[in-house]
Amino acid sequence: MRRRLTGGPAGGRTGGRTGGLTRRLPEAWRQPLAIVGGVVAFAWIVIALAAPVLAPHDPLAQELPRLAPPGPGHWFGTDQLGRDILSRVLYGARVSIPLTLLLVVLSVLIGGLLGACAGYFGRWVDETIMRLADLVFAFPTIILAMVVAAALGASLGNAVIAVLIVAWPAYARVTRGLVLGIREREFVLSGRLLGFSAWRSLRVDVLPNVTGPVLVLATLDIGTALLLLSGLSFLGLGAKPPSPEWGAMVASGVEVFDSWWVATFPGLAILTVVLAFNFLGDTLRDALDPRTARAIKERAI
Repeated sequence: MRRRLTGGPAGGRTGGRTGGLTRRLPEAWRQPLAIVGGVVAFAWIVIALAAPVLAPHDPLAQELPRLAPPGPGHWFGTDQLGRDILSRVLYGARVSIPLTLLLVVLSVLIGGLLGACAGYFGRWVDETIMRLADLVFAFPTIILAMVVAAALGASLGNAVIAVLIVAWPAYARVTRGLVLGIREREFVLSGRLLGFSAWRSLRVDVLPNVTGPVLVLATLDIGTALLLLSGLSFLGLGAKPPSPEWGAMVASGVEVFDSWWVATFPGLAILTVVLAFNFLGDTLRDALDPRTARAIKERAI
């Protein structure tokens, strides 16, 4: 009888293997919002990579009836120049998503490095970097980004620079606070007593222990960065026609407000990406926080 229970059919073994994989997945990542966020984010990344294959029309071709409502042949409708909105939304993912991810990565690298130096070395280094960050924080984010983008000139590259200038201080402040709480810990002091240089101690002992919270902030900030980039394009300070960028597409839809589909579908694209990465950021925060992860596990049980 025992042999029969342990040596069941192949389907039982497969189910056990699948159950083992599920059990190895942290509880936080099994929550509905985590699954939805992961699926939506993965879908948009695939769309950005495969847009030339998925798009039914050339996003720049003016070959369809103007302001045609959604229907067969143009499922998202057409804009005022006869361009297929579905194709433009798909190609817009190749513009908005990579630039947003690049912007967040650069913000993490610049702000994280400056904040780590400020927290670890202190004194005039800390004062200089933090006063510069306070200067940026003194202005409303979108207003400062608009001023910088207007000064540099209206283009998508300059919009990225403008958002980068207003985004890095948040990472610098968070990283500085984390480093201040770690630099006097025993393992950091032990490394210094063993002869580690300041830079090696910062790289080996300090930075790996502040990566988690900064990564959570970066994941949550992807949605904010996308909204800022789209907002600058909406105001005419980012992407210029005929680039299929979501913010610029929403702006063109405002000009023909009675044709609701022109602005609705690129707006929904922005909405879904922002929600997906916010869900992933919340899940990552729960997974990295032992107390929150334990509460989720107890709730699941």
